[in-house]
Amino acid sequence: MTAITLTVNGKTVSADVEDRTLLVHFLRDQLRLTGTHVGCDTSQCGCCMVHLSGRAIKACTLFAVQADGESVTTIEGLAAKDGTLHPVQAAFQEHHGLQCGFCTPGMIMMATDMLARHKNPDEDKIKKELEGNLCRCTGYLNIVKAIRAVAEA
Repeated sequence: MTAITLTVNGKTVSADVEDRTLLVHFLRDQLRLTGTHVGCDTSQCGCCMVHLSGRAIKACTLFAVQADGESVTTIEGLAAKDGTLHPVQAAFQEHHGLQCGFCTPGMIMMATDMLARHKNPDEDKIKKELEGNLCRCTGYLNIVKAIRAVAEA
């Protein structure tokens, strides 16, 4: 077991974890932040996307011990303290950028990272950036519309 301390959604968290524990399992199983999904176990789908010190990463590709000292934001940490949705969350809701909702947290986390790096991405750029995120319901059209709406606002 290794002792780690990191900031998760603005709160300092300390825990003892097995060295082989993936960040996604630490978030879900130990912290009960179940918005970060496990979709493929092969780093292909993007359902486990979180922000690690401001950059989108797949939480299934990183051991929790590698996040020691870092800041992690999950889908639960995007909304304001008063419950007001983040603009990307609100756009996904308004433009129905979801169907079953399983990929939605990962898509939203990728979209917020993308919009932080590209202020007004066009449709082709959005599609390129989303290549590592899979929507099994094929809701891509509305996902792209939601991201464009935020970019244009």
